[in-house]
Amino acid sequence: MIYSFMCDYSEGAHPVVLKAVADECGKQHGNYGIDECCDKAAALIKNSIHRSDADVHFLPGGTAVNLTVIAHALRPFEAVIAAKTGHIAVHETGAIEASGHKVVTVEGTDGKLTPKEVEDAVLFHTDEHMVRPAMVYISNSTELGTIYTKSELTALRKCCDEHGLLLMLDGARLFCALASVENDLSLADIAALTDCFYIGGTKNGALFGEALVILNDNLKTAFRFSIKQRGHLTAKGFLLGAQFEALFTDMLGLDIARHENKCAAEIANTLKDLDVPFFAPAQTNQLFPILPDVIAEKLGEDFELSIWKKYDASHSVVRLVTSWSTPQWAVDALNEKLTKLCK
Repeated sequence: MIYSFMCDYSEGAHPVVLKAVADECGKQHGNYGIDECCDKAAALIKNSIHRSDADVHFLPGGTAVNLTVIAHALRPFEAVIAAKTGHIAVHETGAIEASGHKVVTVEGTDGKLTPKEVEDAVLFHTDEHMVRPAMVYISNSTELGTIYTKSELTALRKCCDEHGLLLMLDGARLFCALASVENDLSLADIAALTDCFYIGGTKNGALFGEALVILNDNLKTAFRFSIKQRGHLTAKGFLLGAQFEALFTDMLGLDIARHENKCAAEIANTLKDLDVPFFAPAQTNQLFPILPDVIAEKLGEDFELSIWKKYDASHSVVRLVTSWSTPQWAVDALNEKLTKLCK
C-alpha cells in the first residue's frame, strides 16, 4: 500500500467535524450564511480574537477568499505585493490578474516578506504609468511551511501603515502556524496587526471551507455583494458554519494542527539525524528536504510525494505534508525507509 504525503486535504474530515455536519443535515436552516450555525461559529471566532467588531464570512476555499478580498479591496489600477512563492502568485492560475490586479512579486526569505522588500516594491512604482501597490499579501504558515513571529508581523504592519498599504494574511494553514512550537503569535495578535485574515478549514480537518475575518471597516461595506459576484456565496452556508463551530469548540482546530505538526516533526528529526539538508526551516506540517534524485525516486515506490523543484543536477527539493489523519504507522514506515536509504 502506497501512503500519500502529498497534501493535507486528501481525506474527508475529522470525525468531530463530520458529526457536526451530520447533526445539522436533518434540520432546516437559513440560506447563504444567514443561519444559526454561522452565527455561532462567528461568535466563537470573535471571542477567540477579542474583537466583537469583526465581520466573519465563510467561503468555500482559499482561492475564493483571496480573489474576493483582493478584487473587493483594490481600485482598478492597484496591485498587491506578495512573495514569489505566494499562493496568489503561483498556484491560483492567474485568478488575481484575471480580476484586473497585478501581483507584484518579491524574493522573500523562506517564503516570508520583509519590510524592506515591501518598501522597495512601493518605491519602484513611481507614478501613474505603473500600477500602484495598495496591499501586502502574506501567508502563515507560508507556502514553505515557515511561520511569522510577532516581531516580524509587527514590523510589516508598521511598514504598511507608513506607505498606506492594506495587510492581508492568508491563513489556509493558520492552525498549524499557531500550533507550532516556535510560534509566539495569538489569534488576537493577528487580528490586531492585519486588515483581514482567514482561518483555513480545508487543510485542517474540515470537509471544505475558510473563515474570513475582516477588521478594517473600509473593507466591510457591501462585502457580501462581492462574495456573490465572484460566485462564492454558498447556498448551504450552514455546512460551513457547522464545521467552524466544531473547529472552535474547545479549540479542536489547534488539536488537529498539533497532531499534524507532531507527525511532521518526527519525520524532520529523522531527516536531521541523517544529515539531510532542508530548503526551508521545518516549523509546521510541510517539510522540504533536499534529497538525491535516486533516493526521492526510491521513496516514491512506497510513498506518494511531491517534487517541489530541482535543486541541482542530482538533487531535488521534496515536499512532504502531514494531515489530520496521518497515522503513526505511516510516519514510522517513512522514517524507516528514509533511514534505510540515507544511511
